[in-house]
Amino acid sequence: MNTPFIHDNFLLESKYAEELYHEYSKNQPIIDYHNHLPPKEILEDTVYCNLTKVWINGDHYKWRAMRTLGIKEEFITGNASDREKFMQWAKTVPYAMRNPLYHWTHLELARYFDINDLLNEKSANHIYEETSNMLGSSNYSCRNLLRKGNVELVCTTEDPTDTLKYHKALTKSDFEIKVSTAFRPDKAMLIEADSFISYLKELGEVAGIEIYSYKALKEALKSRIEYFNAYGCKLCDHGLNQMPFKSYTETEIHIIFNKKLKAETLLPQEILKFKTAILMFLCETYHEYGWVQQFHLGPLRNNNKRMHNQLGPDTGWDSIGDYSQAESLSAFLNTLDSKNKLCKTILYNLNPADNEVMATMIGNFNDGSIKGKVQWGSGWWFLDQKDGMTKQLNTLSNMSLVSCFIGMLTDSRSFLSFPRHEYFRRVLCNLIGDEIKRGELPKEEIQWIGKIVADISYFNAKNYFDF
Repeated sequence: MNTPFIHDNFLLESKYAEELYHEYSKNQPIIDYHNHLPPKEILEDTVYCNLTKVWINGDHYKWRAMRTLGIKEEFITGNASDREKFMQWAKTVPYAMRNPLYHWTHLELARYFDINDLLNEKSANHIYEETSNMLGSSNYSCRNLLRKGNVELVCTTEDPTDTLKYHKALTKSDFEIKVSTAFRPDKAMLIEADSFISYLKELGEVAGIEIYSYKALKEALKSRIEYFNAYGCKLCDHGLNQMPFKSYTETEIHIIFNKKLKAETLLPQEILKFKTAILMFLCETYHEYGWVQQFHLGPLRNNNKRMHNQLGPDTGWDSIGDYSQAESLSAFLNTLDSKNKLCKTILYNLNPADNEVMATMIGNFNDGSIKGKVQWGSGWWFLDQKDGMTKQLNTLSNMSLVSCFIGMLTDSRSFLSFPRHEYFRRVLCNLIGDEIKRGELPKEEIQWIGKIVADISYFNAKNYFDF
């Protein structure tokens, strides 16, 4: 009998890798501390009637691949039927070899549906039918998909204007998996945006504060931080091109804010000063509440303006940016640290050219107060694949302590994405197992090495976050 493509020792190339994975990593629960899952669907325990609805809709990774193959938008985000969209995705999969989508696709089919057939045009019809029959059952409801993934905690991402009504309801439900949130105030920083004034109105309404001044904006944001904190939020997240840093005075920020209210043109340096000031205020407030702050740095978003105008953001028109990161990031973190207001911090880079910058930057601010206080986060977005993970792990090992690393997350909108944790764990165990095989790590210490693997897989994150 032929061994299936996804088998017990997939990606594990030595007996040491197999031992590390199966004995120390495989069965650890998943703490997915950053994703974009919809909490409404978790609360309602949504049942998805087919794979397109749970697997393809909203997945811009798949959409980009399909467009590259020449598939029309009608079969991606358009009005084609769910079956037609799935068939076009199945047509794409064989062409995705050497892209992580090929591995993810077959891991997800195997782990959730026990399907080991390769997905292609020939197998598409029976896989669609078989999975649709399963998904129509309550055994494959949203919550049961999380259970099948051995998930212990998921942390979704919400704007300060969110009421958190679904999170509040979940805390009163009998659902045993913890569902928390991360505070994402990016819109409050985008003073240059045409939508900034309308956003202030929306923020003011939920905070019960009329935002007519910079002081009022800070009051509104702190009010929402207090609100989120009261309902269990312990993290924030910021998506930035680069860390802003420009010296400012409070008087200058008041003047800049008032210029925006009067619809006057802001100079680039004024925009930078405002962003520095508001982010500094937010970070000092996070420290007050003992939160973990996350900074995702480096994307170049919405490159294709024509398609962005048609489909909106987060539909597959983003790429890696080549922004300068080190100097402003150092200055910003140093300013917080000098005030003793630097809380636990996770840095993510999208440009792999910044790997060594991030791996060394964290060492500047790990002051011995907390194990791994400042973290370089896992390979993110375009880098959350085998090569990106390996480079991240190697660089972190060379320039810091990989043993303190808090491990993987999905950053996903899909309830079928949790095998990405398995993928990461297999890459991790194979990397270390290969070094034991070559004699670069002592095989007689495999139990200790196994503990490090277990820590990276689960326990470091468990101890790092205060949920």
